[in-house]
Formats: sequence, structure tokens, C-alpha cells
Amino acid sequence: MPSNNSAKSEERDFFCRVRDRFRHFAHRSAEVLGSAWAFIGAIFIIAVWGLTGPAFYFSDTWQLIINTGTTIVTFLMVFLIQNTQNRDAKAMHLKLDELIRAIQGARNRLVDLEKLSDDELKGLEEQFTRVRNKAAQRESEMDAVEDED
Repeated sequence: MPSNNSAKSEERDFFCRVRDRFRHFAHRSAEVLGSAWAFIGAIFIIAVWGLTGPAFYFSDTWQLIINTGTTIVTFLMVFLIQNTQNRDAKAMHLKLDELIRAIQGARNRLVDLEKLSDDELKGLEEQFTRVRNKAAQRESEMDAVEDED
């Protein structure tokens, strides 16, 4: 009888493998389906569907075919796109976190900024607005001094 820990690791390994396979599938699908060839293929399918309309007397079944097909494709694409965007956003956050950590004088509390509450984010936004306004004011003062020279 296997111990509880080995059962958990086998279970985790299974879910990790499924997650990794889905990640690879989503990445590859995004590359293929985001290509010009996929777009041309979609236009071709719509053109064929449209041209077959008179042969089927523009029946409800003829319309149902394209409606069902586009609904299924849209439904599946939502998950693929969301997966790809989540991974890209996470990678971007990690890169930015590394830059913040590496730059001397940077506020390390900005790492994991996405985990702050809305009120905390609004407070930081107001701080940065004040910093931008001060910098713009200093810049305009420097421009005025340069104009006098």
C-alpha cells in the first residue's frame, strides 16, 4: 500500500503533466491560429459557406452550421487566449520585478504590486502623479532658464 505522500506526488505529477501539455498546446495553437494563414483559412470557410447558401436555399440548417461552428471556435479560443495572456502577464511581472530588485534605490515594495488592494494602488498612482507633476514643473523651469540665456 503506497503512502499518502507518494499518492499526492503521483497526483501532482499527473496534474503537472496535464498543465504542461495544455500550456504547450495553447502556445502552439496561439502561434498557428494567430497567423495570416489561419485568417485566410477562416475567410475561405466563410466564402464557401456563403457560396453554398443558394444550393441549400439559405435554410435554417445552413445558417445553424456557421452559427454553431463559430460559437464552438469562439468558446475554445477564449480559453487558449486567456491562458496565453496569463502566462505573458506573469512573465512580464517577473521581469519587471527583477528589474526593480536589481536597480539600486528602487522601491522594492513595488515588487508584487499586482497583489495590492485597489485603495493601495490608487494611493501609489497619486504618488506617481505628484512625482510626474514635479518633474514636469522642474522641466518647464529649466526650459525657461535656457530661454533666458
